[in-house]
Amino acid sequence: MKLLFKQRFFSWFDSYDIYDETGNTMFVAKGELAWGHLLRIYDANGNELGYIKEKILTWLPKFEMYIGGHYAGCIKKEFTFFKPKFYIDYNGWHVDGNWLEWDYSILNSAGQNIAYVSKELWKWTDTYVIDVHHPQDALYTLMLVLAIDAEKCSRSN
Repeated sequence: MKLLFKQRFFSWFDSYDIYDETGNTMFVAKGELAWGHLLRIYDANGNELGYIKEKILTWLPKFEMYIGGHYAGCIKKEFTFFKPKFYIDYNGWHVDGNWLEWDYSILNSAGQNIAYVSKELWKWTDTYVIDVHHPQDALYTLMLVLAIDAEKCSRSN
């Protein structure tokens, strides 16, 4: 299952539309005013599925994932000198990618690919293609991509 993840061009807060291969809206992520990033994820009908919230006052960036109002796990950036690395407290997943963080894989504890994420260059807004191997992993994968993108956004400001 391929998802196209596009940041909205004119928005006061981080907002994203996520489409399937045929151009149908699968998810919408909307940022809200909060201390740190807060992104709520909705299905195509506007029903809230979950949200990610940045924890503030931490030494390195940390984002908590909530599904249906319940804690599902966290994504935390780890200290490294060259290659960015993220600790994921969900199903033993981890991220393996290049130093620019534009192309990376999300792997399970056995090293099998859950999803591959690639950034499309030369676009007006952040645009990613997310190739998810199992549709049931799409929401969690999207939450990880949102957290990594939010962390990069915070670092560049």
